[in-house]
Amino acid sequence: MQAIILAAGMGKRLGEYTKNNTKCMVPVNGVPLIDRTLRQLGELNLNRIVVVTGYEGQKLKDYIESHHKGTKIEYVNNPIYDKTNNIFSLALAKDKLAEDDSLLIESDLIFEDGIFETLAKHPFPNLALVAKYESWMDGTMVKIDDENNIVNFITKDAFNYKESGQYYKTANTYKFSKEFAASKYVPFLEAYCKAVGNNEYYENVLRVITFLGCHDLKALSITGKKWYEIDDKQDLDIAEALFAEEKDVIRKYYGRYGGYWRFPEMLDYCYLVNPYFNESKIIAEMEANFRTLASEYPSGMKVNTLLASKCWSIREDWIIPGNGAAELIKALMEQLPGTLGIIRPTFEEYPNRRRPESLVTFVPKNSDYRYTADDLIDFFSKNHADSVLLINPDNPSGNFIPFGDLLRLATWAEEQRVQLIVDESFVDFSIDFKTNTLLKNDILEKFPHLFVMKSISKSYGIPGIRLGILCSSNAALIQKIKQYVSIWNINSFAEFFMQIYNKYEKDYLRACEKFIDTRKEFEKELRQIPFLRTMPSQANFFLCEVLPPFTANKLVITMLKRFDILMRDCSGKKGLQDKQYMRIAVRSREDNKRLITALNGLGRGA
Repeated sequence: MQAIILAAGMGKRLGEYTKNNTKCMVPVNGVPLIDRTLRQLGELNLNRIVVVTGYEGQKLKDYIESHHKGTKIEYVNNPIYDKTNNIFSLALAKDKLAEDDSLLIESDLIFEDGIFETLAKHPFPNLALVAKYESWMDGTMVKIDDENNIVNFITKDAFNYKESGQYYKTANTYKFSKEFAASKYVPFLEAYCKAVGNNEYYENVLRVITFLGCHDLKALSITGKKWYEIDDKQDLDIAEALFAEEKDVIRKYYGRYGGYWRFPEMLDYCYLVNPYFNESKIIAEMEANFRTLASEYPSGMKVNTLLASKCWSIREDWIIPGNGAAELIKALMEQLPGTLGIIRPTFEEYPNRRRPESLVTFVPKNSDYRYTADDLIDFFSKNHADSVLLINPDNPSGNFIPFGDLLRLATWAEEQRVQLIVDESFVDFSIDFKTNTLLKNDILEKFPHLFVMKSISKSYGIPGIRLGILCSSNAALIQKIKQYVSIWNINSFAEFFMQIYNKYEKDYLRACEKFIDTRKEFEKELRQIPFLRTMPSQANFFLCEVLPPFTANKLVITMLKRFDILMRDCSGKKGLQDKQYMRIAVRSREDNKRLITALNGLGRGA
């Protein structure tokens, strides 16, 4: 058996990464793609490897010969790589293709170890590596029958999103028998190039053969295996996360701050959203209006303020909608003068917007990081702060101050002329949540020094549309912040959500009640994990102390590598440095079961 690697392309979409090198010389986590491919192929005892070069071909050849001495490699050069496509590159190697059983590989691919070996040793002579279609995939799609025969190649023009559940993406890697190549593929390749031209794709030849009803080519699924096709900078970034070394893997994932739909097999237990409201028909109505919303400008601040006022029953001059709570946090922190009182550990987005010397920090003196309104009143009475921040329920501790005690804290702040900022992004996850909110006109009127922040993304489970609100009866400051942010700070999807939300408010309340039941079940299950000490929470997450034999970092890496579950290591968080901690989100019952099963498996193997 031999391998043929197509490496003639220019890789223009990779920009500066391929300015002076072909695509397969681009490093993924410091290792050029060609090195990884040749190492994996070197384990197969192949008769030879044929590399079809083109763009920067001599440089690639020199590199391979200096770094892979002893490997039997032959070269075919495509001198008109800039005027042709991969069908011509393969046609140049057609004689070699017909001389032996072959693995046909494109050079911009990265696979986990073992996939080439599985392909080579599979008993069926002609195979295409495929994976179940996911939204990140582009290029050649196929349909397969119950016997894994490829029955159709789907062109880009024929792609139908309604049928995408039936599609598989080819991983641009094939095994052809010598007989198939000589008797069918090469003759069709020659005829296709003569009839259609050289600026085409070699998969089109397979499409013609399949169209004739031949069942020569079967699919070998690698769904669930790690692989990626690197066409552009985004692909390179994702591949570096997927194939990161253990010491770098957490940084690679955490540094993304979201966008995890590009990793469809992964369960995200870091980010904190309501798992149930997206079951409401509100999402279907938004989908039905997608084309309109994507093509129309959103309204300005005046209209969106009116919509926010309607949704949350707050006076228009007391409420401002934001591009997520993050935009409003930045604006508020820049408008409030003096010192800021915080409780650590906390959501660092607030203190990160202040000078470190302006912070007055309270840290609870107990192992569960519990505190009460009286604790805060006592501490900040002795340690003055011009403003005091309370996340309620708190992140990451899950601590919760009940409504009556919250009013006592607001009364103290009013008497002391202290600005009290209450972020209640997680309050709708608390028991009796309907009576726990401060978002009421009479409360805001009674406490003019009170500011209430709410991330709609978290509690409503819609982080993708970016929506948050800030409320206060300090109308002058609210108006100042409205002038500070962009007039079009809310996109059309967020605006439409507010436009239709009240029709689905009962769905939201049911989703919150369902969530509370799910959290209760999940807490019982977490408490059975011997290496986790789970703290009580009224939010949609739990702070857990990680016990021996694990550390938080080791547990996070192990869960990601073995089970494709991403978790949050909180050990380095300010206020938590003395022990090992992680924050575990609460997802749906089905997802939570997968997490608990994985944790139990680790416990048995520890």
